[in-house]
Amino acid sequence: MAVGVAVRINGDLAEVEPGTTIADLVSSRSRSDRGIAVARNGEVVPKSLWASQRIATGDSIEILSAAAGG
Repeated sequence: MAVGVAVRINGDLAEVEPGTTIADLVSSRSRSDRGIAVARNGEVVPKSLWASQRIATGDSIEILSAAAGG
């Protein structure tokens, strides 16, 4: 039985399946990846790397979306 990976997502404690990538996480939390930025442990992760970046225990992930305003 696999044990979940304990992380913080947007400041909240969460558990994800082992092997979860940043792309998986964004996909599960957003309708689209357009206008989304992700930071892992305070460092921006380029979108081109999302599919290859597996989330590790203790990571702090921030998923941010662009907001229109004026």
